[in-house]
Amino acid sequence: MPTLYFAEGVPYFVVNNISVMMFTKMGVANGDMSFFTTLLYFPWFLKGLWGPVVDVVKTKRWWIVSMQVLITALMVLLTVTLPKPDVSTIAAGTTPISMFTLTLILFIIAAFASATHDIAADGYYMLAHSPSSQAAFIGVRSTFYRIASVFGQGVLVAIAGLIEGGKFENIAMSWRITLGVSAVVFFLITLYHIYVLPRSADDKPRIGEGASASSGLTEFISSFASFIKKPGFLLAVAFMLLYRLPEGFLIKLCMPFLVHSTEEGGLGLSTEVVGFVYGTCGVVALLGGGIIGGIFASKMGLKKSLWWMAAGMTLPCLTFVYLAVAQPTNLAIITIALCIEQFGYGFGFTAYMLYMMYFSEGEFKTSHYAICTAFMALSMMLPGFVAGYIQEAIGYVNFFWMVMACCIATLVVTFLVDRKIDPEYGRK
Repeated sequence: MPTLYFAEGVPYFVVNNISVMMFTKMGVANGDMSFFTTLLYFPWFLKGLWGPVVDVVKTKRWWIVSMQVLITALMVLLTVTLPKPDVSTIAAGTTPISMFTLTLILFIIAAFASATHDIAADGYYMLAHSPSSQAAFIGVRSTFYRIASVFGQGVLVAIAGLIEGGKFENIAMSWRITLGVSAVVFFLITLYHIYVLPRSADDKPRIGEGASASSGLTEFISSFASFIKKPGFLLAVAFMLLYRLPEGFLIKLCMPFLVHSTEEGGLGLSTEVVGFVYGTCGVVALLGGGIIGGIFASKMGLKKSLWWMAAGMTLPCLTFVYLAVAQPTNLAIITIALCIEQFGYGFGFTAYMLYMMYFSEGEFKTSHYAICTAFMALSMMLPGFVAGYIQEAIGYVNFFWMVMACCIATLVVTFLVDRKIDPEYGRK
């Protein structure tokens, strides 16, 4: 379980986080960077559509190993084909995104492979473990997924920064080596899983046992039809799309803001410092917020904890307004501000996850939760498409004030759903 869920996390963070930092450091403008890296998120939004195929064709173990082999090959190709923009173009921030057409194609294939791996890994987890064992290992899988986050957003970014050394001529090489390190690590995990990943007696293709890919898709369509007929469907969708609206804008511009120069409105931090401050300290704070949020919700229940968590989701966004206005140079202050925001997001996100579980209750609980996760992905994609272009038009200070204004949407949908929630839901 530790290596499987570490392997689940690494390609996700490489595709969705490393790509943001890499394109920013390569001199791609925020608008194009934000739009095209958001496109890479589509496979996780759509993965429910081919989930039934993964469920009935071949074994979950076969899908896991096959996708890991494919992802390893794609990481190698990304390493050897990454373009090298001209130094002056990088310095001017005018690198055309068209230069990275092949890179984006390889990233999107890796995204589909990673999303497919997610489906297979989660299915394998439930087949390979008894219900009691599933509960025992749930903390392990979550922990190692977060370790993958530290590796992807912290270690890899820090490696790129150390190789770059603050020199424009080293930027392309730094990211090639970073992607190469990712390929080597993922190759070793894949090799380990080929020989060591257990074969479960329950892990077998369902085709030939009365199931087919088409029957699985039919079941998904039926479950989706029942989903939209649920009482409060439109309100639930509004909540899932708008509760995280501030974070949806913030997440795409956080790392560019940290590395862009003070003249451009950023903080001018080096790449390796961002890897430590945001990718390591920030992730630890995020994890801490999630753990405390889970404990808090289990004691208070979803209804009583909802407003506290909405506040955690919104108020810490003020830290970015402060950072953009004051542009502090003290690294301790910057680290504390980022940790406050990430802790608040981790704490506030707990209510979002609990609400999706709450709304998914019923006959098609598993399928309905999968549909909810699609709306969760969409809530990040919609603001991500335009975030960079808005920031380019109004600057970082006004952009972060706009993020604070978006908190109104979070509070409105919180107010509306609060009246519909069972007061006992989520309490021990």
